[in-house]
Amino acid sequence: MSHDLSLAQSLAFQLSRDLMVPVTLFTVNGEYGVLPSNEIDDDDDLQIVHEYSPWH
Repeated sequence: MSHDLSLAQSLAFQLSRDLMVPVTLFTVNGEYGVLPSNEIDDDDDLQIVHEYSPWH
């Protein structure tokens, strides 16, 4: 988790490219996190910031 949005964005983009899967940048309790998009459930209490695709 990170408090720095620009760092989280950079890491999310790079993770997407390294894993070659879509990843989602989210915020919860004032911190940013990244998960592969297929691991996020609708029941999770996350505010989605952006989804990164390795193909775009």
